[in-house]
Amino acid sequence: MEKFITYFLEHLSIERGLSRNTITAYGTDLRNLASFLQDNGVDDWRIPDRDMLLDFLDFLRDRGMESSSIARHLAALRMFFRYLANEKLIAGDPSLLLDTPKLWRILPDHLSLDEVDALLEAFPVNGDALELRNRTMVHLLYASGLRVSELTALKAGDIDFDNLLLRVVGKGSKERIVPAAPGVLKLLHRYICTARVELSEAIPLSPWLFLSRRARKLDRERVWAIIKEAASRAGINKNIHPHTLRHSFASHLLANGADLRAIQEMLGHADIGTTEIYTHVDRSHLSALHRKFHPRG
Repeated sequence: MEKFITYFLEHLSIERGLSRNTITAYGTDLRNLASFLQDNGVDDWRIPDRDMLLDFLDFLRDRGMESSSIARHLAALRMFFRYLANEKLIAGDPSLLLDTPKLWRILPDHLSLDEVDALLEAFPVNGDALELRNRTMVHLLYASGLRVSELTALKAGDIDFDNLLLRVVGKGSKERIVPAAPGVLKLLHRYICTARVELSEAIPLSPWLFLSRRARKLDRERVWAIIKEAASRAGINKNIHPHTLRHSFASHLLANGADLRAIQEMLGHADIGTTEIYTHVDRSHLSALHRKFHPRG
């Protein structure tokens, strides 16, 4: 089974040009799947079916894996089986049949609109410099669907106020342009002109947009702590983190009719299969609405 994983990873590197970190992560995910299958007596990629793949994702959840990591495993196995089917190494792609309610329960959690509203108001707009910084970051994470690493890497010059756009450096140092809502840009402008000036006193020429109390670039761990604090203030009991806002951004766009390809571009996904995760989240929502409002639901 390892041989075909190696072929696939070479395909990602040579033909798809994915970053080394992404390829390494996908390799780990697929070897986890291979190990699970072998433990269950399956040692041939032609054998797994939908139920086996669902059992694997359920196994990851039962081990306490974060839903965002499970979603990455799902993206990896979708790409892998699509590759095997395209190369005629297997007769059919079992991942095409994964659309079931069981899968929806495994996929990434996201916030309701009411929860988002509460989270966005967790830090006051008229607070001190750190409160305004934190409020601006929370708003930006949800409004533009940024990864936490992309947020911390932003520089003041990456904001195009005239055209309502952000220049973002994503995975593999790939740049993309992301829309920014006028309300968020107004908040960014206020932060830059007031709070950031105060925070940058120790290092006036610091290029980073979001600064620590000592004018240093914020690290991922600090942003995680800020989101946890926002959730606590908002009374949200879910185990949320910065990526939860990214999931919510994509899910809410899709639920309101946004095109999947446009969402893929905004998120910076190299493969549409990764973005397709959110179609399942949305279908779960639609199913719940059907059960609630249809007379025969």
